[in-house]
Amino acid sequence: MEIDTELAETGVRGSLAPAPVARRVRSTRRRQDTSNLPRRPVENRTLGKAYTTPDGRTFRPSLFLTLTLPSYGRVRSDGTPVDPTTYDYRRAARDALHFPKLIDRFVQNLRRFVGHEVQYFAVVEPQRRLAPHLHLALRGTVSRAELRQVVAATYHQVWWPPADHPVHAPDAPPHWSPEHGAFLDPATHEPLPTWDEALDRLDDEPDAQPAHVLRFGPQLDAQGVLVGSPQAARCVRYLTKYLTKSVAECHTPTGTTESDHVDRLAAELRHEPCSPTCANWLLHGIQPKNAHPALCPGACRSRAHKREHLGYGGRRVLVSRKWSGKTLTDHRTERRTWVLEVLGDTAGRVEPNRYVWEPVRPGDPDMSPLATRLLRAVAERVRWRAALDVALERAGGEPCPTTT
Repeated sequence: MEIDTELAETGVRGSLAPAPVARRVRSTRRRQDTSNLPRRPVENRTLGKAYTTPDGRTFRPSLFLTLTLPSYGRVRSDGTPVDPTTYDYRRAARDALHFPKLIDRFVQNLRRFVGHEVQYFAVVEPQRRLAPHLHLALRGTVSRAELRQVVAATYHQVWWPPADHPVHAPDAPPHWSPEHGAFLDPATHEPLPTWDEALDRLDDEPDAQPAHVLRFGPQLDAQGVLVGSPQAARCVRYLTKYLTKSVAECHTPTGTTESDHVDRLAAELRHEPCSPTCANWLLHGIQPKNAHPALCPGACRSRAHKREHLGYGGRRVLVSRKWSGKTLTDHRTERRTWVLEVLGDTAGRVEPNRYVWEPVRPGDPDMSPLATRLLRAVAERVRWRAALDVALERAGGEPCPTTT
């Protein structure tokens, strides 16, 4: 404040702002072991190529794509390893943890390759071997040769400190020191290096390598889909079932061998760092980002570490922003119209302004207590749901078009 005052007295305008923090930049040069991918300017359109039949009809086919991760060892028909001792559980765990990043990179590369904003509706589910794989519905078509080229050129590098060999045992981890406001090494009682210091040390190494490189496997399945065809209906049903289906419902073990396979993968995931803020970095002599005394190695609260999630902590259903070409307001309006049609209520459409809304003032005697309002809202939703179920049953169970 004193410096600002003196500057003002001398006629200098402005104030002393703190120096901007330099953003950590990593080289974006492509790996030498990966083929180059042609890049086109991305046009502001979401529709793919249109085809015209000899009789003059125009149609735009879509694509249903399935991508998988590489092999970690031979497996049986039930997905369990033939030899668990040689099965690469560490790589399987890390691939599952970083699979969402690989999906983002693939979509980015695909848009740059085809030259327009490809729109998608995708779901992620575990295979029988428990590795996550991706089902992707694309608006428009891309040839299988071009898809294989994009898949081969897609990878994700994890630039984290090395985490292959822990330096502290889980039963004797670093302890928190209130005086230092940091975790201390149990042997030297010195503060552990912070996350930024560990990354600075990695940047200073001339021959530094990424901690993990993630790629798709060689398997690729692409099927063309036409609007209104039975194949399109099957794809829609297959994708939308995951809107309410959890990961745990996809891999219920049915025998001892399958349970052991899940246990081995869960054990590998327990002490594997899942993010810069993961408590497991303490086992590698590094303070996690935004460290606090509640951190405990092996007890990270991220759902990626939970046994039922199998290392995948991202969203199960992925939808691009321009997939439907409609805003949230458009979807709400269509859902409301559909519900009114099912219920046979036309008053809501004939008199859209039948209610007058005004803000509630503090101390308004007409406002009920919060608990009463919540219970009333729950009861109203239950009544609406029951009325809608009865109307659907009477109408033959036709689903809402905006939800399919």
